[in-house]
Amino acid sequence: MEKAKAKERELPREILIAAWAIALGAIAPMLDSTMVNIAIDILTKDFHTTLDIIQWAITGYVLALAMAVPVSGWLMNHFNGKKIFIGAVAAFGIISVLVGLSWNISSFIFFRLLQGFSAGIITTLMFTLLVKTAGPNYLGRVMAIVSTPMIFGPILGPVIGGFIVQGASWQWIFFINVLVVLIAAPLMIRRIPDFEPFNKESKLDGFGIVCLSLMSAAFIYGITKAAEHASFHNHETLIWVGIGLALAVMYLAYNRFRRNQTVLPLNLFTHRNYLASSVGLFLANMAIMGPMLILPLFFQNFRHFTAIEAALALIPQGVGMLVTRPLIGKMIDRIGAKYVVMVSLVLSLIGSIPLIFITDRTSMVWISLVLFIRGTSVGGINLPLTSDAYTGLDDHQLPEAGVGINIIENLGASFGSAVIATVVATVVQGVQPTIANGLKGYHAGFLVSALILILIFIPGLFLTHKRNA
Repeated sequence: MEKAKAKERELPREILIAAWAIALGAIAPMLDSTMVNIAIDILTKDFHTTLDIIQWAITGYVLALAMAVPVSGWLMNHFNGKKIFIGAVAAFGIISVLVGLSWNISSFIFFRLLQGFSAGIITTLMFTLLVKTAGPNYLGRVMAIVSTPMIFGPILGPVIGGFIVQGASWQWIFFINVLVVLIAAPLMIRRIPDFEPFNKESKLDGFGIVCLSLMSAAFIYGITKAAEHASFHNHETLIWVGIGLALAVMYLAYNRFRRNQTVLPLNLFTHRNYLASSVGLFLANMAIMGPMLILPLFFQNFRHFTAIEAALALIPQGVGMLVTRPLIGKMIDRIGAKYVVMVSLVLSLIGSIPLIFITDRTSMVWISLVLFIRGTSVGGINLPLTSDAYTGLDDHQLPEAGVGINIIENLGASFGSAVIATVVATVVQGVQPTIANGLKGYHAGFLVSALILILIFIPGLFLTHKRNA
């Protein structure tokens, strides 16, 4: 009897292979988005331009990615999901070559915008197609597999990028994507199943797509400017966040007029799991992505590490994420999301609170251990929240649900980075510029992250618990 139950719980081979094929297709954009940051100085010199102009290649990529999310929902409703996904991965590879061949800063920024748009389609389809493939019984484990590229990006991206820039040239940061795509393409073609259009009867919601795309772009651009100024009280942030709010109100009215027949029906948020997961994911991206911004700066400013050394110092956190990921997937499928999130939040606080007290003299062994513990908890927060968002939804609702989750995660990550950067700068500016006072700013940033983690307990209470597991 026990053997039969174990076999029933075992992840079928065809689902496992399909999951890895999709994960492999997503590795290139995940690596690219982190590798390019390491080459900013060289790009500034090669293109004879300023840092402000080069930043448009970074910001533009993120904005284009955000604008692609609503379009992805419509594509999944009307076309074979496998062909769209493979097409987007192939387009990413081709555009990467064009980025590497850029002849001036204008062409570089233009191709980066195209690259970001294709990356937005890849990341949105990645999760939605896996939800469809896995079904409710294997969703946790499949999510654990398909989200692996998201770990490799932050861990390996800066390190690989640093070695490429030092050993070859910045162009190879983009040319290497072609190799990844060439390896992934045959596996995707053979192993990813065909996905029939989710809802072919749905009409193109042009206004909704444009409104949501512009809303996401306006919010993210305004929040990005807040991070740059280390203050939300600046002209650009107030204008762009104001535009984002106006577009959000416009979409609310439009969705009500169309009675939820839109690219993101707001009645999705009447599902308890979807609402709780959405709130939790917004907070989780704030709490997790915010410190990702200031941890490398801490190592560079107070331990005098190079960019590559700072990236290497963060590897224990990534190792922690990798170690627990398979176990987390199994636990989600067995007991549901609720208690996985609760236990992971406790672990995350154990790995976050000590950061409030670290100094330039704290042992790297101790810091590495704290980062490892923090890393073990990250998947246990994000994975159950993402999985539970889709629990109880019908197949035809999956594309729209994916659109909503991606928009929320993008906004949460941007908002978290801006809030924590602002807190750090505000504290530092308010005291005399000494090492001890500079550390107070970073301690305040880590404190904000810990407080946000505590808030996630509230939506966590409303997540799924499989009592009869």
